[in-house]
Amino acid sequence: MKILIVNASDILGGAARAAYRLHKSLLSGGVDSRMLVQSKSSDDFTVLGPDSKLQKVLGGVRPTLDNIPTRFYKKKTKTLFSPSWLPFGGVVNKINKINPDIVHLHWVCGGMMKIEHIAKIKAPIVWSLHDMWAFTNGYHYDETYDLCKNGCQSELNFLLGNRVFKRKQKTYAKKDDMTIVGLSNWLNECSKNSELLKDKKHINLPNPINTNVFKPFDKKKARELWDLPYDKKLILFGAMDAASDPRKGFKELSGALHELENNNIELIVFGSDEPVKPLNFGFKIHYLGVLSDDVSLVSLFSAADVMVVPSIQENLSNAIMESLSCSTPVVGFDVGGNSDMIDHKGNGYLAKPFDVVDLKRGIEWVLSNAEYDRVCLSAREKVLTKFDSTLVVRKYMDLYESILNKDKF
Repeated sequence: MKILIVNASDILGGAARAAYRLHKSLLSGGVDSRMLVQSKSSDDFTVLGPDSKLQKVLGGVRPTLDNIPTRFYKKKTKTLFSPSWLPFGGVVNKINKINPDIVHLHWVCGGMMKIEHIAKIKAPIVWSLHDMWAFTNGYHYDETYDLCKNGCQSELNFLLGNRVFKRKQKTYAKKDDMTIVGLSNWLNECSKNSELLKDKKHINLPNPINTNVFKPFDKKKARELWDLPYDKKLILFGAMDAASDPRKGFKELSGALHELENNNIELIVFGSDEPVKPLNFGFKIHYLGVLSDDVSLVSLFSAADVMVVPSIQENLSNAIMESLSCSTPVVGFDVGGNSDMIDHKGNGYLAKPFDVVDLKRGIEWVLSNAEYDRVCLSAREKVLTKFDSTLVVRKYMDLYESILNKDKF
C-alpha cells in the first residue's frame, strides 16, 4: 500500500505537524508512505519538497500571490480566505508521477493547489479537514462561529466567494472517489451537513500522537530547565499571533486572569514574544517565544500545572492533546473538538462558551483540586486510550484498505 500525504509544509504549523505525525506513524506501521510539500523545513528524506532553488523560491511567494484577489475588497476581515486560483504549481503532475494508491490531502492552500487540480488527481483521495475551507466559499473559519448553521455575509463572500464556491462545486462533482476525514466530531458533522461535501463519504478519525515522545517529565527538572519558580502555580498558554487573532481567545483569557484571586500564580506564554506594551495581571508573565521542537514542548507542558486553551473555535487542538499526553490538565471552552479530548472535571474543565467567569472557575478548579494527581493521571490515560499513534494509525490503515477494496465503512 503506497500512501502520499500532501500538505503545504512539513513541520511548520499545526496542520503540518499533524500531517507529519501521521506520515511517521504510517512508516512505523510498515506502510510505504511519502509526504509531498510546497515548503520543506525538515531534512527528512521521506518528505518530498521543491526540486530546485527556483521552485523553493516560488513556493515561498505562492501564498502571497494566491492572496492577491482578496486585496481588491476593502471590507475584508482578518479571517484567512484562500481563493486557490494559482496555476502552474506542478503539484498534480508530481502526485500522478509518484502514482500512489491513495492521496491523503491535508492543508493544501497557500497557493499549493488550484481548486480544479483536485479533480485531476488519478488516485482515490482521502482529505483530512484541519479547518472549514474545504466546504466553505473560501474562508477557513466562520466569523460568526457557527458556519454549520449560518453563512458569512460580506462583499468578499458575495463576489469572490461565490466564484470560489462554484469552482469547488464543479470540481468535487468530478471526483467521486473522495473520502472526507473530520478530525473532530464537530467538524465532521459540519462537513457532512455542508452543501459542498454532503454527498461525499465521511469518517471521524483524530490525529495521532506519539505518546512515547509526549510523556510526563519530572516537573522540578522541567522548571529548572526553563528557569521557572518551584513554589508557584504555573498557567500555560500558547498560540501563534495570539493577540492579533480573536479566534485564539486571548481576550477571554485576559478577562479570566484578571478575575483570579490566587496570588501564588504565574503565567507562561509560548508562541509569542513579549509585547511592546507589557500586560499586567498582577503576577509575573514568562514569554518564551516560538517553540518548534517536541523536546522543548514536552518539558514545558510538564513544567506547568494547567494548560489553558481559550480558543473561540477549535478543531482538534494539537496543544490540548500534547498537554494531556504529558499529564497536564487542560481548561478550555466547550466548543468544537475540545470535548473530544477534555472530559469535564475529569482530566480538565470545559467552560461555558465565551464565559470568562466560568473559564476562571475552570482554572481554579484545576489548581485547587484536592485530587490533582488523579486529574493528571486521567489526562494521560485519555490520550493513551484514544489518540496514541499505534492505535490511530491502525484505523487509518483500515480506512485505506477499505477504499482500495471498495468496501463500505
